[in-house]
Amino acid sequence: MAAYDTRLRRLLGGAFWLALYVGLSLGPLAVAFLYRGHPGRDFWTELSVALGFVALAMMGLQFAITARFRHVAAPYGIDIVLRFHRQISILALCLALAHPMILFVTRTDTLGLLNMTAAPWRARFALVATLALLALVGSSLLRRRLRLAYERWRTLHGVLAVLALACALVHIELVGWYVDLPWKRALWAAMVIAVVALLVYVRIVVPLLLLHRPWMVEEVIRERGRSTTLRLRPVGHSGMRFLPGQFAWLTLGRSPFAIEDHPFSFSSSAEERDTVSFTIKAAGDFSASVASLEPGASAYVEGPHGAFSVDRYEGDGCVFVAGGVGITPIMSMLRTLADRRDPRPHLLVYGARSPDELTFRERIQELRTRLDLRVVEVASQPPPGWEGEHGRIDPALLEKWLPTERERYVYFICGPGPMMDAVEHSLRRAGVPWPSIYSERFNMV
Repeated sequence: MAAYDTRLRRLLGGAFWLALYVGLSLGPLAVAFLYRGHPGRDFWTELSVALGFVALAMMGLQFAITARFRHVAAPYGIDIVLRFHRQISILALCLALAHPMILFVTRTDTLGLLNMTAAPWRARFALVATLALLALVGSSLLRRRLRLAYERWRTLHGVLAVLALACALVHIELVGWYVDLPWKRALWAAMVIAVVALLVYVRIVVPLLLLHRPWMVEEVIRERGRSTTLRLRPVGHSGMRFLPGQFAWLTLGRSPFAIEDHPFSFSSSAEERDTVSFTIKAAGDFSASVASLEPGASAYVEGPHGAFSVDRYEGDGCVFVAGGVGITPIMSMLRTLADRRDPRPHLLVYGARSPDELTFRERIQELRTRLDLRVVEVASQPPPGWEGEHGRIDPALLEKWLPTERERYVYFICGPGPMMDAVEHSLRRAGVPWPSIYSERFNMV
């Protein structure tokens, strides 16, 4: 009954935030047309304007989505919220582009607005806003192909977002059709104030709070799979409580005001009181530099975040499926379950290219002495004499190892995107109910 009540609360919470988002997205449209008609304006012109207003509202709400408010993210998990942020930005771009395109097709006289030397300022600001939005979405989708460093992309992302929204608001003000009443102008001013307040909160208030809660790197531990574990100890405060499987944004050796925080899962037990640990695989400039850190380095931790945790869902046992460094949040859950002396049966299916890539391999074996835990190791390129499973985690392998009463278990998946997609599909084919499958994806850009 308790599990049902918890799920119901999350469902209602998720429905509330989704309904609020839809209402706020469409709200400016209602404001624009309320009480004041526009005789002589044809349907296509009004549709064009409507799409522009919805796109603008979505752009403003993007600042709220990325502000990492825990109450907003709680029903979904912040990884899902950030994926929504990415997908909805594409929709906002399409609506923003549809706004002028409809006018260009239905009213050919508006094509003259593309001549920037003769066009009025309202058209110039509209063009800058559109180009900034195109650059913002394009640089995000193509960041890896462009080899754009995360820190540079993030700075560019913020600048382009502010530029696009500011120019769009100036465009509306100069057009003047839909902000011609004092109360409408007041609502648009409130929107601007809200966006500025969000920027101040994210870039000033949160770093100030972190500045008064510093951490120190106590230990640097080399792990298998080109990974490094950082054990952090709080300095002058009581530390952080988190749920096993959650993650936080980590800033190392710099001021919390630097735009260089990165999301990493906790790998330590949630039952530990004095320290927290993160395990980071060398995959880029920042992550590769972690191994060279020395004990005593300063750090800042913003969180915790995420809904990927055994503490949020109930079952007769857990099935964990991990690929590569995706073992990190699962290790946190396993360590926590062991510290709690959890009596339920659990299964871990862990895949990597080779045994040397199986991070925490020895520590997982040690956990088997403290947990009712079966471990299935899978190597896609195993060495001679390998006694574990060969190949990839596919339907046949899962069918071989899944528990008989599989619908009574809770399933947690973390790893590369293609692996997770394949495992989710395989579990559904094996008869696992969709509500029992939970995954964590970290392709946030």
